[in-house]
Amino acid sequence: MKLLTDVTPLRQNPAFRRLWLGSIASGVGTAMTSFAMTLQAWDITRSTAAVGGLGVATLVPMLVVALPGGTLADRVDRRKLVLAVTAGQAVFSALLFAQAAAGLRSLWLLYALAAAVSASGAISQPARQTFVPKLVPAGQLTTAMALGRIVFQVMMTVGPGLAGVVTAAVGVRGCYLVDAASFAGAFYGVGQLPAMRPDPIKNDASRAERSGLALTVEGLTCVWRDRILAGTFLADLNATFFALPLSLFPAINALRFGGDPRTLGLFTTAIGVGGMVTAVASGPLARMPRRGLAMLVTVSAWGAAFAVFAASPWLWLTLLALAAAGAADSFTVVIRGVIVQTVTPDELRGRVSAADYVIGAGGPQLGSLESGLLASVTSPVASAVAGGLLTIAGSVAIGAALPAFRRYRDTATGAVSDGVGDAVGESA
Repeated sequence: MKLLTDVTPLRQNPAFRRLWLGSIASGVGTAMTSFAMTLQAWDITRSTAAVGGLGVATLVPMLVVALPGGTLADRVDRRKLVLAVTAGQAVFSALLFAQAAAGLRSLWLLYALAAAVSASGAISQPARQTFVPKLVPAGQLTTAMALGRIVFQVMMTVGPGLAGVVTAAVGVRGCYLVDAASFAGAFYGVGQLPAMRPDPIKNDASRAERSGLALTVEGLTCVWRDRILAGTFLADLNATFFALPLSLFPAINALRFGGDPRTLGLFTTAIGVGGMVTAVASGPLARMPRRGLAMLVTVSAWGAAFAVFAASPWLWLTLLALAAAGAADSFTVVIRGVIVQTVTPDELRGRVSAADYVIGAGGPQLGSLESGLLASVTSPVASAVAGGLLTIAGSVAIGAALPAFRRYRDTATGAVSDGVGDAVGESA
């Protein structure tokens, strides 16, 4: 039973429970829109490069908006900020529905709406992440964060599968319509929360007078100079850049399985199922001392799983490989979260978390572009296989280049730190 996630925060805290349930509803809608945009870009162009271009359309506004959005979230009532942005997101989903229902086949309009969705999410999501520490007692924070991971896995599991069924019945416009309606869940979860103003800055009178740019640079400098944080972010970027070939899913589905949208939905659903299994049984990972090495191993397993996915001629093995990738991803996310929260000084956690969001959300978009472009000059299968193998090679290279990260042991588990003190001291 110690392997399973504790649901005490859901039982004892109505505000957190509403936020959690609302996040599930809106998250499923978001996953359906992601599925629909990918499939619509493929249907319009039949080009993996064009599908990969969605990565650019979402990455650029994310990079431009995320860090300033994090600074804004530290200066205003975060609840009001999220509610305002959520209203805008609902409008964008409605516009996606309108262009699909009208039969418009404009790739550039799709890119523009994808960019708007990405920019609004880059403001909303980091601000939403600040809610949980204010809603639950400190002793329940880890459990609440684990429950948040389950929300993501439900989104990954239910969203694409439902999107495949809806698309087969009424087309991608049905996915966009469901997403627009799902924002009612977001309003339900956030609307009744108390005010979420950031805590006043303490113990540094000059910091309140410094520009947002100066504070952002300080946070990024910490990530660069701290070998543990640098290794953590590089390992995550290595995994998502090389071995997350979402832009290839429609092409591989068409090549191997006749292009059935229900089968395409099963691809991402399989990743979600594998991740769900490990998300609810990740307790031992939180106590693992060799977390740097463990992250390199799980990233390598992720890459190997995608290489098998690309090479498999059978649907059962394809889905099994994707489930294994999802399982490895959940382990990686848990380990990464523990490392970041343990190593980062408290006064830098907000800015480091913003950088973490950019890496976590931007890496897959870059990976989608990379895999799509490589497939356009080779083949979808060759691109996906190469990405998986390059991920394994990248993990080996990161471990060799950053021995402090590879040898990192969490002193909270009672283990001895290997080189961490120097890395953390250097960043301070």
